[in-house]
Order: sequence, then structure tokens, then C-alpha cells
Amino acid sequence: MDRPAIAAPSTRKAAQHAVLMDRLSLLKVFVNNPKKFFPAAMGGGEWHTGGVVAVLAVVEAVRVIGGGIAGAEAAWQCAHAGVPVVLSEMRPVRNSPAHHTDHLGELVCSNSFGAMATDRAPGLLKEELRRLGSLVIAVADTHAVPAGGALAVDRAVYTRDLTERVANHPLIALRREEVTAIPEAGIVIFATGPLTSEPLAGSLQALTGLEYLSFFDAASPIVEGESLDTDKVFLASRYDRGEAAYYNCPMDEAQYRAFWEALVAAEQAELKEFEHEERKYFEACLPVEELARRGFETLRYGPLKPVGLTDPRTGRWPFACVQLRQEDKAGRLWNLVGFQTNLKWGEQKRVFQMIPGLESAEFVRLGVMHRNTFLCSPHLLAPTLQFHAHPRLFACGQITGTEGYTAAVAGGWLAGINAARMAQGREPLVLPPETMAGALVGYVSHGDPKTFQPMPPNFALLPEITPRIRHKQQRYWAYRDRALAAIDTFGRTHGLGAALALARAN
Repeated sequence: MDRPAIAAPSTRKAAQHAVLMDRLSLLKVFVNNPKKFFPAAMGGGEWHTGGVVAVLAVVEAVRVIGGGIAGAEAAWQCAHAGVPVVLSEMRPVRNSPAHHTDHLGELVCSNSFGAMATDRAPGLLKEELRRLGSLVIAVADTHAVPAGGALAVDRAVYTRDLTERVANHPLIALRREEVTAIPEAGIVIFATGPLTSEPLAGSLQALTGLEYLSFFDAASPIVEGESLDTDKVFLASRYDRGEAAYYNCPMDEAQYRAFWEALVAAEQAELKEFEHEERKYFEACLPVEELARRGFETLRYGPLKPVGLTDPRTGRWPFACVQLRQEDKAGRLWNLVGFQTNLKWGEQKRVFQMIPGLESAEFVRLGVMHRNTFLCSPHLLAPTLQFHAHPRLFACGQITGTEGYTAAVAGGWLAGINAARMAQGREPLVLPPETMAGALVGYVSHGDPKTFQPMPPNFALLPEITPRIRHKQQRYWAYRDRALAAIDTFGRTHGLGAALALARAN
């Protein structure tokens, strides 16, 4: 005779039911692979019967939602700290519009993690993560392919290896399931990335508030202030109201015409199929090239409006004027006001360096316009990547407002370490601000909420070195040396030195 079906748990008991399911999942992992439950690398040695007691004694496992590179890193770091993990990835139960496999850590865009040289911001971040024992970077190093000065990987082999390592970890229970709501109980790491499913995004929005979650990214390019030609630009605010807060790049008619013609002819990046369907999101924030195509004068009545901006060299208003607004408190980053764009990156550099004063501009970030779910992190997140209002909930990866694969890995590393520490009753860690990883987390937790936009790793995020080093290359070397010394001290202080050997050995 069939047993009667168990009724769905009541709302009041839903949290307890979820915890029970987590514990049963972990017990199943233990039963299937008991002798590896306490690897020697964790300081254990031979397996002992206390392992099963340890599983059942866990009131809750850390839940990681999302199996991208941030989620995979977070799950691994948490498990290697000795804390059981339930990792939920919706693929292949439900596929995203951009992914092609069900592998963890799939690289959706390029196969490159960016520059390898440690005197470049992405390369420095990778070296910091190597020293902290990042699994994702270790696997990427293992499957690197020739790419000049960049770390690029054999995408298929890399994702397969990463998936096997995470799925086979004795403290990780991998669930292929769609999570449609943020769990109400337990320690949770939210790592779903820019293509978070609609039900889960709705749950996050209900938790954080409508105004603190964005569904597309329409951002202008950002340049380093020191790369501007100050002989051609001038500081002023329109009609001299308030302080001189903008760099202004004046154009005469011939300069404007050449710029306009290049802009309307420049090649745009192709939108993905699912982004074509969502073009309505962009109508309220048109790309600068689309504005230009509406006529020769359109930009002069829009983002290049010259009225009220007196050029001190001529005493007159210019024919057109590009404004740059300060992006950071230190005044080292400046964004091109109204220059959200869908141009290809090479085209952006070519065309925007025609602007007077920007001929040698160094672009920290190029303009983007695409679907990208991300939080207003400065309002919501602490530098530990915990939500201020919900300290048992962590966020990591691109959804926090960082850009690039390596930045996502860094967030996953910190969220995983801190979730494990919380489960063990220890205080969470804050990365040193002089490290690239710490500077990125500092940006997402302490940036200006009014102007917050996703940011890639760059040296302008780091605290200045005093006395200031004028030679740029020497300054970058100094940033690197200070950051690596700080990350080594951080690792020793918190007993993280053995993590590197662990990541490479498993």
C-alpha cells in the first residue's frame, strides 16, 4: 500500500523544512564518499566516525545560489574552511539566454581573464587571488592557452575541470534546481550574476526595495583624470554656478563636425537576441550615437550643449562642449557625461579620442549598454559583502557592481570565506584597502549611490601613495608592491597561507 503523500510545509515551517533538506543532502554526500569527508589537506588525516556526527550537528549549511565563477569560488572557499555547502545552479533545469552548457563557471563572453602582468590592475588582482588560494584562478592557470600578455583558457576544458572539482568536493552538495526566492533562514550567498532569473530578481527586489536593483547597464566611459590634456580642457560649472565641478572639452565647428561624422559612422556592438527583445529598457537612455544620427545639431542641444560654459582662453561659449564629471572622491576618475553608448570598444577609443583634451585619454572603463542585473551596492552592502539589513545574506560577483571575470572571482572568494566564518561563529574579514581586491570591494560598498555604476579593477581605485610618484610606470610598480605585501600579511594574519596549496592539490 502506498504511503500518503507528505503535505507541503506551512509557511511557518518552511525554513525548518529547507534546513532539513540541506542536512539530508549533505548526509547523502557523506554516505557516497565517506573516506574523503575530511581530506588530509584540511588538517584531518584518516577518516573517522565523527564525520557523520559533524554533518548531523550542522544546524544549517551555507546556501550558495548561482554556479557561475563567483558562486563556484564562494562554494569552494566555504567548503575548504570546513563548512558544508549546498550549491544551487538552475542549469540545465532552466537555461539562461546567454549560456550554452550546464557547466559551473561558464565563461559567457570572452575566454580571457585579462592581463597577466602584475603592473596592470587585472593582473595584480589575479596574483592577489593566487596568493589567497583561489580555485578558479588555479584552474584557469592550469588550462591557459597562448594569448600574448593575457590569461586566456581552453574554455571547454576549463569549465569541465572546474565543475568536476566543485561537484566532487566532499562538503559540497550540488543541486541542479531553480531557486525562485531567497531563503528566509540560514546563511545565504547570492551569486546569480547579471542574468538573474525573473522570479529570483523579484525576490531580491522585494527584499532590497525597487530603487536599489537595476536591470540594465547604460554607462558612459570613464577616463583617468591625469591622462587629460589640461592645456585644452578647463574646469567650470554651467553659468559658474557653485564650484567648478566639471572638466569641459570645448570644440569649434570644424572639430565638432569631424567628431559628429565619425560618431554616426562608427560601428555598434551587436545586441544579443534577448537584449533585442528588451530594447525598451534603453529608450529612456539613448546611446550617444543614436542621438547623433537624429541630426547634426542634436548633440549641441543635448550632452554637448555649450551654453553657460565660457572658455577662459577665448572668453566665449564654444560651438559644442563635452563635459566630464568626477566619478570618485579623490578626483582621479572622470566620466563622459551623457555618453552612454553601444559602440564597439575599439570604435569608442578611436572616436572619443577625437574630443579635444582626450587625445591621450586612458579609459578605465568603456561605455556599455546591455542587460545587467546589479545592486546599488553602496546603499546595501558592507565591505564584508553582507547586506546591512540582512547580515546572514551575502552577495558576490557581477551583481554587486564589479566588472570582469577576475573581479567576480574576488567577490566569490570573500563571500565564501566570510560565510564560513559566520557559520563557525567568527568575525568576517575585510580586505586591505591597498589591495586591488580590497579596493574593488571598497568601491561597491562605499561608492556614491547616486552615480553608482559597475566598475572593473583599475589603479585609480587604490589609495594614493605618498609622496606621490609622478612617473606612471613607477607608480604602478609601487601600487603592485604595496598590494602584494598587504595581501601576504593579510593571509598570514588570518591563517590563509595553506589555501593556495589546497586549491592546486585538489
